[in-house]
Amino acid sequence: MTKTFKVLSALLSYPDAALIEAAPELRKALDEESVLPLETRPSLDALIDDLSAGDVYDLQERYVELFDRTRSLSLQLFEHVHGESRDRGQAMIDLKALYEQNGLTLSASELPDYLPAFLEFLSMRPFPDALQTLGQTTHILGALAERLHKRGAPYEAVFRALEALATPAADTADMEVVPEDPDVDPDDFAALDAQWEEEAVNFGPDAAPSCKDRLVAQIRAGRRPVPDAPVKGEAP
Repeated sequence: MTKTFKVLSALLSYPDAALIEAAPELRKALDEESVLPLETRPSLDALIDDLSAGDVYDLQERYVELFDRTRSLSLQLFEHVHGESRDRGQAMIDLKALYEQNGLTLSASELPDYLPAFLEFLSMRPFPDALQTLGQTTHILGALAERLHKRGAPYEAVFRALEALATPAADTADMEVVPEDPDVDPDDFAALDAQWEEEAVNFGPDAAPSCKDRLVAQIRAGRRPVPDAPVKGEAP
């Protein structure tokens, strides 16, 4: 088990009192494992400090405005690739089944392409395999890091760390990320609904293959049961 992936998953989760209380332990886990490049630690430590010292309600409001109300910052990986709606349901089923084969059971409300869940899965994989699988998402991670940087959001640190860890896949160089739309007023619920309205799903022989399909295929190729895998929610 790679605790670093579990720590990064926790840092991208909805902040609550338990996360704030666990902040020192998250830092300790990163120190003990020491797999992150040194240059990524100052900004990650700053995020941990920010979470540990912040007011829980302020932290939650910031999190919701960033990741729940801004589609271009969604933590659902498949939102950020062209053609993400094509066969998305089946892709979700396949990914969830892969998680379960490796000992990770999601809650009924959690989607498999939710980045914290994906990182939990990677924490259960052999480290070299996890880095290669993570490499299939570097184009998404980089885009999200830049978008968070423009907003001055400390969560950028997590995406920079993941980028630095990943083993980039050769076939990701030509993969495109859905362009960022202008931000909408988080209090304009009609505009938010319009932004999140699903695109039509295209089926049939004329539907073009998507980056999502390549990611799912790569994940499928790495299927191997992990004995005695920890369950989701175990402390780092």
